Amino acid sequence: MDERLDYAPCGYFSLTHEGIMTSVNQTFLDMMGYSRGELLHTHVESIMSKANQLIFHSYFYPHINLSGHVEELFISIKNRAGQSIPFILNGRRSERAGDETIDCVMVQMSKRLDYEQELRGAKTRLEEAYLEQEQVLARLQQLHAEIGQKQTELLELNAVLLDLSTTDKLTGLRNRRYLQEHLDAMLTTCAAAAEPFSLLIVDIDHFKRVNDTFGHLAGDQVLELLGGLLTYHCREQDTVARYGGEEFVLLLPGLNAAEAKLVAENLRLNVAGAVWEPVRITISIGIATFTGQDSSESLLRKADEALYVSKENGRNRVTHHLDGMHRAPSEHVPIYHLK
Repeated sequence: MDERLDYAPCGYFSLTHEGIMTSVNQTFLDMMGYSRGELLHTHVESIMSKANQLIFHSYFYPHINLSGHVEELFISIKNRAGQSIPFILNGRRSERAGDETIDCVMVQMSKRLDYEQELRGAKTRLEEAYLEQEQVLARLQQLHAEIGQKQTELLELNAVLLDLSTTDKLTGLRNRRYLQEHLDAMLTTCAAAAEPFSLLIVDIDHFKRVNDTFGHLAGDQVLELLGGLLTYHCREQDTVARYGGEEFVLLLPGLNAAEAKLVAENLRLNVAGAVWEPVRITISIGIATFTGQDSSESLLRKADEALYVSKENGRNRVTHHLDGMHRAPSEHVPIYHLK
């Protein structure tokens, strides 16, 4: 950790999506009396009271999943002596090297808050309720059932949010994040079972002209219509994803090189023969078929190289990486599509 961050005038820690602490600065350790080893790789809720855990679940996780950030959350953290220390928490979700991280900044409050007093009072009343007669116990059991229902609703909401996070907003197709995760899983499964699968990169020919001539709204309409057409002509087990810009990627499980070329040619012909507004479009396609030793990067690179050849040879055509890859010897194929 950078020394300036380690000794910043506020507490800092980072979490995984599951709430596991992966880094913490010295300022926060000094505030709370913990050593770094006591907090790293532990769940953040382990240093919270039950009441604060409920707040964290009902506010922090839904907001961080929905908007990617949380601002000015009042929360209390237990120090090493077991005392509750009030903080204002700001959090933000980010992605580093393909891993999701939640960065949290903790600013300690200089005085007790009315909120903290109410929270402690609620905790006291809850503890007293456990000592009351059978009628109160029955009421608490009802409350537990209601809380369980709310937790179920939160899980369902999180599932919806996860689906939204892997969906392209414009076309409704799967997005690049989902594609990468699904491609990695297919590599593992197909390598273990020695099964073929093929990957297609589809690119709209001269798409920039559509935007420049007819505007971006027309370009968006073309992207939506093409996404629907690709989905219509694919099997249920196939994956159609928008890779970015005017590029789409298709994963075709169980198809070898020859079969994938037939599918790609059928897609090309259907696109070329469709009725388009405001201008007719065509597509170029590059194909790569899993060899058993490919990684996701090498498979995408091969399909990208084949797509480049389709473009160089006049567009509106299909090229498999195993084809002759005919182009001028002096040409170098840049990898435009891997980032």
